[in-house]
Amino acid sequence: MIDTHSIIVFFMKRLQDRIHIMELLEVNEVDTFLPLLPAILMLALVIFTRKIVLSLGTGIFVGAFIYTDFSIGQTLKTIWLYFYQIFYSDGALETSNLLLLGFLLLLGIMTALLAASGGSQAFGDWMIQKIKTRTGAQMMPIILGLVIFIDDYFNSLAVGQVARPLTDRHHISRAKLAYYIDSTSAPVTVISPISSWGAFIIGILGSLFAANQITDMKPLTSFIQMIPYNFYAIAALLIVFLVALFKFDIGPMKKHEERAVRDHQLVDPDPKKAHIPGDLNAVFKPHQDGRVYHLLVPIIILLVVTVSLMIVTGIVHTEDELTFLHIFENTDVNISLFSGGFMAVLAGFIFHFRQQSPKARSMKIFVEGIKTMLPAIFILILAWMIGSTMSDLKTGEHLAHIVQNSSIQAPMLPFIFFIIAGVMSLATGTSWGTFSIMLPIGAEVVLNLDTSLLLPVLSAVLAGSVFGDHCTPISDTTILSSTGAGANHIDHVITQLPYAFIAALSAGVGYLSTGLFGNLWISLIIVIAIPLIIAWLNQAMNQKKQTNIE
Repeated sequence: MIDTHSIIVFFMKRLQDRIHIMELLEVNEVDTFLPLLPAILMLALVIFTRKIVLSLGTGIFVGAFIYTDFSIGQTLKTIWLYFYQIFYSDGALETSNLLLLGFLLLLGIMTALLAASGGSQAFGDWMIQKIKTRTGAQMMPIILGLVIFIDDYFNSLAVGQVARPLTDRHHISRAKLAYYIDSTSAPVTVISPISSWGAFIIGILGSLFAANQITDMKPLTSFIQMIPYNFYAIAALLIVFLVALFKFDIGPMKKHEERAVRDHQLVDPDPKKAHIPGDLNAVFKPHQDGRVYHLLVPIIILLVVTVSLMIVTGIVHTEDELTFLHIFENTDVNISLFSGGFMAVLAGFIFHFRQQSPKARSMKIFVEGIKTMLPAIFILILAWMIGSTMSDLKTGEHLAHIVQNSSIQAPMLPFIFFIIAGVMSLATGTSWGTFSIMLPIGAEVVLNLDTSLLLPVLSAVLAGSVFGDHCTPISDTTILSSTGAGANHIDHVITQLPYAFIAALSAGVGYLSTGLFGNLWISLIIVIAIPLIIAWLNQAMNQKKQTNIE
């Protein structure tokens, strides 16, 4: 067993020793090291202990301890402020955060209603007649993930609700479902101009071009031209199909899938991982009169109301010319999600109310639904708090400063910015924050070295941000993907890592090729070839092992 307390004490003692030595030697390296320490310590604890709350809590404490110049009293006060400001800041309620948390609670209630009414079971029974293969069941969340490209939050939660009854019936592990959701949501939204991500990025491009007096490039046109250079998104989406079609199960994912097929256990039976968000299979006995529409109608209402309000709020908040891009740039995603969730819960409750007895008590449905979402909400709140810690320590700005002051050769720029953006997103847990910091720096650096690499470098920043987002346990999208799938959060992070690294390897080689040869098509062939070769080698090795066993 790993002694977690000893690990933390060891790190803290080493930190104090290091600071003392640097003070004696009057070395400024401490200013370089300290902003990165909370992220490094947190990620190390996640890997070694697989306890997400402990790891996040340690990162928050160490970060606040450093930020307050190692004052315990001020550290505790700062941690309280991080928590308090999630709900109330600058003299006003943080309605955006409250609405998202409210939507998660509504999602839990809706899940409970769908289970208690028998809608989930009826949908599973119906879909298993339509989709009879395990491969077909795995393709469903992938296709849905590609189609629902409006917003990553919406994608992560909606796809899980629709696909889970089917994937459960075909004994597909929840970790794999979470992987399909996470590895389609961000990669799709980052390359879609008509999405919340696309609108945000196009807005940044417009300000960059204006600031650098670039008049021959238009933000929307440039964004579309950047899509084929987003090598990580392309590789990640390709790998998702390889996993589904060719049983490309590697690393921890293979163990989860073998257990799901062999023992029909969709989640790790370890009692320490008992709190699975959105999992109510053992709580409610499905109503015998459950119908498919009991599931489909609430989810359709969720989709229609959410998308409609995203468009309406975007129109209301747009002061410029009304275009799709301006609408999605100014949309209020969280109030749209909350409203859609409320209407979906209302529809589900009406169906439940009209059912004949015996049926689950309404209060129990609401309580159990809320209880299932509490672990995900706790993790999300801690993730926001560690984000505040990283902001105060200026971890992102610190990494960006390193890039600006490094002597980098022009052909290496796409690769370097891909790596740095990945590290920054991994450490801070935010893709959008990384976009905001690294896109202007990338533009400034490349315009002074080689203007022909502007779009590849900016694309590399986007790609690296999504890569880091896929690797970190503190990303909103990663948390919501495991929530939507009903998977243990750390199991999702650990099982997704090998696939993220393969996609990153492909993207990294692609960016090196772009810098050296300047040919998009050669780079794309490399990016596509690497996952195909790795998947083929994996399949060949599995066949050889099977032959030896026989």
